[in-house]
Amino acid sequence: MSFTSAEWRTIRATLNADPTRYGLPSRIYGSAICGSFNIRKLGAVDKRDEDTWRFLTGLCRHFDLLAIQEVMTDTAGIEHIADRLGPDFGLIVSDTTGAFPNAPGLDERLAFLYNRSCVRRRGVVTDVTYDRTKVLQTLAENLGAFHSALAPVADQGPVAAGAIRALKMPTFLAFIRTPFGVEFELFGQPGSERFQFMAVNAHLNFGQFITDRRQEFEALLDWLLSTVHDSDASQSRNLLLLADLNLDFDNPTRDLPRIAARIRELNARAGDAVNVLFPLLDAHPRSTQLLAAAGEPMRTNARVSETFDQVGVFSRDVRLQSKLSVAEMGAEERGPDYGVIDFANLFAEALLGHDMHGFADTDAREAFVARFEHTVSDHLPVWFRFRLPDAPVGDVG
Repeated sequence: MSFTSAEWRTIRATLNADPTRYGLPSRIYGSAICGSFNIRKLGAVDKRDEDTWRFLTGLCRHFDLLAIQEVMTDTAGIEHIADRLGPDFGLIVSDTTGAFPNAPGLDERLAFLYNRSCVRRRGVVTDVTYDRTKVLQTLAENLGAFHSALAPVADQGPVAAGAIRALKMPTFLAFIRTPFGVEFELFGQPGSERFQFMAVNAHLNFGQFITDRRQEFEALLDWLLSTVHDSDASQSRNLLLLADLNLDFDNPTRDLPRIAARIRELNARAGDAVNVLFPLLDAHPRSTQLLAAAGEPMRTNARVSETFDQVGVFSRDVRLQSKLSVAEMGAEERGPDYGVIDFANLFAEALLGHDMHGFADTDAREAFVARFEHTVSDHLPVWFRFRLPDAPVGDVG
């Protein structure tokens, strides 16, 4: 059961009374909001009612650049949001990925919405793939392990896709859903150099094994760092990852040291040339949002238990690097800063009078989440505020 129109009115009134409590980023001159939102099975328009479309469009309007995952083969839903946003917003959508055409699979599209008033699309659009030589090299170096992994289905004749997905692969070979990259630039103050970057939209494999997730995460990190590190002056000096990474991050005490160590390795490998930051892996130094216990990272799923969704910044731009650290988040109004739009706690407080931690038992919480996880989403939008470049000293526009 979804929300009634009366319940939606209560939700909107609660949000309007205190939007910062629920992580809604405000419009601040001299900054831009970039983010990621997995909108569950975003397809046919008639799968959601008018109040839900109004709410989703309102969330999207707060972003200057928004990566959206789980866009279905039917693009009517994402086009409906773009139409409601109006001509000030542009839309770019990938081809389907995750399944071979006309074959069963986990096919979906990846999309970007962008605010034309401060974001311009540049010429480069790309998939994030490993070429044939790299794939064959991986197979050759791990031939025995792949033979053992494929043995259970190797002699069965035609193999169903479901049987292949159930196999545990020994190492990364290819992405189950190909990440999607588009080059953009942010407008700064008149006379300033524009901030150029490649935005990468990814929905990594959840899989049946933790190793499935980690293999794709590692492969994507390697691609991102290699790309930004090897880019020449004619290419983007920065990469912005906006993604549902499906990280196994339900227990920060256990999981954070492993992931943080990997980020430190990336920074060490990059040297002084590239800075790597994943702000949502750390507790925010100043936020008062409800999404985490004291000293823990914010949660990004509707059950407020996981941090699947991430923003990653890989930068060679000294204008950005000077403030690119977790300690600087929220220190200045124009940014940098980050947060999560917390509609799960918004819904609970508006309709039940308590937050997502206030349910008497798990069954009650699950029943409540079931009311909105398919119509709104089971993921919360995440955002990062960029400080737009300043004009050179002495420039009068």
